[in-house]
Amino acid sequence: MVEWQTGFVFEPSMIIVDCVAGLRERKKEQTRQRIAAVALRLFAERGFDAVTVNEIAEAAEVAKATLFAYFRTKESLALNGVGGDDLAEIVARRPADETFLDALRAHYRAFAAGQMPDAGLDTLLTRVRVIQDSPALLNAANDLLYQQRQALAQVLTDEYGPTAAALMAAQIAASLLTLQETYFQRLLGGISLQDAGRDLARDVEFAFDLLEHGLTHAEGR
Repeated sequence: MVEWQTGFVFEPSMIIVDCVAGLRERKKEQTRQRIAAVALRLFAERGFDAVTVNEIAEAAEVAKATLFAYFRTKESLALNGVGGDDLAEIVARRPADETFLDALRAHYRAFAAGQMPDAGLDTLLTRVRVIQDSPALLNAANDLLYQQRQALAQVLTDEYGPTAAALMAAQIAASLLTLQETYFQRLLGGISLQDAGRDLARDVEFAFDLLEHGLTHAEGR
């Protein structure tokens, strides 16, 4: 054990434990990414319905039980990221002087401004195509988005009441889904990431202006 001049007690065993824990987490993440990548490849090649969990596990060189330790269902292998934005959490944790729409606008404004690596584009578009080609996945995606909407409504209920909260959450969810669908369609159509990001940033502002000021806001454009 070493004591630095600051008085901090340095224990070498602490470093060993942290390193082991860090290595374990990295290996788990690598395994998770490998399973997801293998599953997406098989789904793209043969279609979601035609691929079994056993085939995915075998191709990823893991046990079926290991696969389910990382992904609870076959659908979750393809829906990674769908409904992932925790709208309820964004609203619940916003500063006291910020409206819930401003908090959500800031989140999606930052998303639009972020630059996706070119290397990730093919994976993203492959996932979109796999989902679009499978009625089962579309239904599962809609279920996730419904849960996201319900959670947002629950957070808004205390302030606005159940009916108003449900209506506001529905409008917000529909707007965000439209932004997402439009963004993906542009990318599928061959637009560059930079141009798609610029268009998304513009659409985010317009969508939240409509949410904040109502449909009559569109008449002035």
